Parts: sequence; structure tokens; C-alpha cells
Amino acid sequence: QVQLVESGGGLVQAGGSLRLSCAASGSIFSINAMGWYRQAPGKQRELVAAITSGGSTKYADSVKGRFTISRDDTKNTVYLQMNSLKPQDTAVYFCNADLLVVVATTEFARGDYWGQGTQVTVSS
Repeated sequence: QVQLVESGGGLVQAGGSLRLSCAASGSIFSINAMGWYRQAPGKQRELVAAITSGGSTKYADSVKGRFTISRDDTKNTVYLQMNSLKPQDTAVYFCNADLLVVVATTEFARGDYWGQGTQVTVSS
């Protein structure tokens, strides 16, 4: 089965940096867009950053200039480099991927997949 596994979360002081990773595994034929979302307590999940298969990126206004999303298709992995972290960045961060997976020998299915989430806590 297809899995997205995040790593790299943790506790950091304001102004510090963290790098999140998300590795996709399983019967993946191709990866389209990948992205990072976050959800703070009592708030809705929001898009943080996304990257297309062609490398185009977009960011939430709140993280522009501080966060950088990148991907390594040889490793089926997406990264989120987070610099100048602020307490308001505290949230559970989720990886998301638009995947084309192999269902059978000549059968494919496109789906939206999520990781389990990784906690990022920024102390003031």
C-alpha cells in the first residue's frame, strides 16, 4: 500500500529552523503535486506550501520568505525547510501528495494521500 511518512518535527525556539521530510513509498507510478499543510489547535487545516511535478511552488503568505519547499523525485520525497520560526508556526504539519498508483499490471489510479502528521512546536 502507499504510505507517506513524515519526519523532522520537534521543539525549537523562536528564530530557529527545522527541516521536515516526507517520503512516499508503495506502488507509486508517478507523483504529481506534493505539499505541506498544518493544523493548529482549534483551527482549520491550511496549506503551507506546495510544489508541482515541474517544480513550480506556492506558499501561504504567512510563510513566504521563511519556508522553502523542495522535492527529490529519485527518493519520492518532499522537504520543507523552515527558517525564522515563530510561535504562531506551532501546529501539526501534514504531508500531502497527488499520486498515480499501480492497481494492477496495466491499471492505474490517481489519489490524494496524506501522512500521519508531525508536531512542530515553537517556543517564545
